[in-house]
This record gives sequence, structure tokens and C-alpha cells, in this order.
Amino acid sequence: MKSIRKYMNLLGSLFLVALIFAMSMTPVSASAAALRADIVQCDPNPAEIGQYVNVWIKIENVGNTRAEDVSVELIPEYPFSLDAGDDAVRNIGILSTDRHASLEYHLYVDENARPGTRSIKVHYQDNEGTTWNEETLNIWVGSGSDTFDSKGTIQLEQITTEPEVLMPGDKGTVIFTLKNTATQYSISFGGKVYDTNARVRSATLEGTDDIRVNSDPYHDTGILGPGDTVDLTYNIKVDDTARDGTKHLEFIVVGSSHTYNYRWNIPVKVDSAGIKVIPTKPLTIDNGMTTIEFDVVNIHPNTLTSVSVRPQAEGIEFSPVEYFIGSMDHDELFTVEFDAQVVSDDVLDQQELALIAQYRSGINQHETSLNDLDLSIVTEKPNSGTGFASISVLLAIFVISSLVMYRRKKHQQ
Repeated sequence: MKSIRKYMNLLGSLFLVALIFAMSMTPVSASAAALRADIVQCDPNPAEIGQYVNVWIKIENVGNTRAEDVSVELIPEYPFSLDAGDDAVRNIGILSTDRHASLEYHLYVDENARPGTRSIKVHYQDNEGTTWNEETLNIWVGSGSDTFDSKGTIQLEQITTEPEVLMPGDKGTVIFTLKNTATQYSISFGGKVYDTNARVRSATLEGTDDIRVNSDPYHDTGILGPGDTVDLTYNIKVDDTARDGTKHLEFIVVGSSHTYNYRWNIPVKVDSAGIKVIPTKPLTIDNGMTTIEFDVVNIHPNTLTSVSVRPQAEGIEFSPVEYFIGSMDHDELFTVEFDAQVVSDDVLDQQELALIAQYRSGINQHETSLNDLDLSIVTEKPNSGTGFASISVLLAIFVISSLVMYRRKKHQQ
């Protein structure tokens, strides 16, 4: 008995050691949230030597779970110093997935600083007690001449959204065309000659609760000469639960100085309407075969592509199996027909019919199902009226013949 007990104790000890070893080898993640820091705006831009600059830092949760207690610490490096009234460490709290918070800091640029790209560091953690992450962010520092020498004016010439109207859950792109509206290479102002180049220091597209921007801001995109244009492309994603309507993104462009900074309100339309399928003939199969017909209508504001319709019903065979329509413009109607044939003896008198319409909006695949339809199965029994009539005629002929024979016999007697 003692040996058995000793053996069991040894097994228990070995199991405990193995369990501790396995736990030590398994990476433990305190949180699946993932944060990202970006500078979305500086005012003025470039930051002026010997002056204060306002810096807006965006902290975004790009992970798949919410961050429960986000804290951020700004660590300025020379030539920057934090204003005495600002707190270096700030607590944001809960930050859900695909959401962000903006923090504004007031920094002083040392009077002995040299023009160029300078850095600040941002530390952040997604929960108290977790590891602090660090990112280095750049700020352009310039002299007064860097700030005001150029007098080119940037204009938002064109906005292209693809698809033009998005559906909930869609991915799309927004393309901005910026243009320097100057028509000559220099201009005289206040007795001084300035060039008319336009500088784009940064360009940022800010999302909303319903639309997430998946592209990073542009930085130092270069100089636009008079009449020059540049295209900036951003990828966006519409939330699956977004409601129909017009959403407003914010497009922030930082130019040569605070005088040439721009904020544009960008409308993006969301509409959940898609393909609608309407039965146009009675859904009845007589004696095992019939032709059913449907109107297919595009009620979405955009042109939809790769439109196809496929019927499904248990025990019923359709020809064609799938009807491919192709592209359909807004409000365009197309009529499709299917031959339906009963191929099973177990089909009910009322058989459920499903119509599945598939289509694409831009790069996005969609599907619409119409499931509240029934096929009536009617099988007519052989008509016995003709046989009965034939028997009746034969019986009448027999009776008449019998009467005639009876009269002849009686007459002969």
C-alpha cells in the first residue's frame, strides 16, 4: 500500500512540474488590443524656431479587442519642450476597436534650433501594468523664411470615391486631387517678390464612427509648381452596422505655414440597397414542368457588375441553373426565365423556393436572398369522363338494339 501511495505522489509531482513548465512556455498576452500613434496636425507647419507649436497626436486602436485603460506619455526631445501647463502623461481610458482619440500638446521650439526634421517620442500602453510601447514621430522645423516665402495656393480640385456609393461592410478608396492654382512663377507682395510654389507638408484623412481610414497620413509630399497637381489615395472601410446616409470625413492638409493649412469636409454616401428580384408569373408547376419568370432590378445608386440569379428548391431542377446578367445601371430592369421540372417523387404540394442574387459593387462581393416564396405543385388525375360517356353510348346502343330485336320477334309471331 505504501509503495502505491508513493507512486501516486510521484505521478502528482511530475504532473505539477509539467503543468508549470507548459505555462511558462506559453506566451501570455495581457491584451489583444493594438495601438498606433500618428501626428495628424501641427499648427503652424513647419514649426517656427523660437515659437510655440500646437501638435495633435492620434492614438488609434487597430487591434481586434478594445483597450481597457489607455495611457499616453509625450517625451519631447531637443529642440522641443513641453509647455508648463501641459501634462506629459494622459489617460484616455477605454478605446474600442477601430476608434481613436486625439490629444493636443503645446510645444516650444528652442530659439537656437536649426531648420529640418526633428523628433518627439510617444509612449503608450493599452492597460495599466502592461508594457509601454514607443514610437518616434517627426515634426518639421523651419525658419520664418521657410514659413512664408512660398505663396502658392492649394485647391481641392477633385474627389473620387470608388465605389461612388458604398454599402455597409464595403471597402473603397477616396482619391483627392490637389492643385496649385498659381498661374505664374512669382508674385510681388508688399514690395517683396515671392515664389508661387505650394508645399504639402502633410495630408490626413480622418474617419468617423461608421467609416475607418486604413491609410496612413502623407508626409512631405513635395512641392507643387504653378498649375501642378498631385493625387493622394486613401483606403476606407465602412462598418457592417453603418446606417444609410451621408457620412462626413475630414481631410486636413498642412501647407507651407498656418496661413496655408486647409480642412475640408468630405461627404461619403452609404446605401444598403442592392438587387431586387420580383416574381412576374404564378409560381405553379403543372404536371411536373413549367416556366417561371422574374424581374431583376438594380435599386442601388451605382452600377453593379457580375449580376447573376440562381433559383433553388428541393426536388426541382432548373434550367439554366444560374442566369448571368452582367452589369446593371441604376434602376435598370432585366427579365429572366427558368424552366422548372419536378425530379423527385417526394416533392410536397407547396415547395419552398429560394432566389439568390449575387453581384459586385466595386471590389466588394454581395448576395441578396429571397426566401419567402413557395412553388405550388399541381398534378392532374386522368379524366374519367370520356370513358364514362363511351360506356353510356354503348349501353344506349345495346338497349336500342334489344328493343328493335324484341319488336321484330313480336311482329313475326
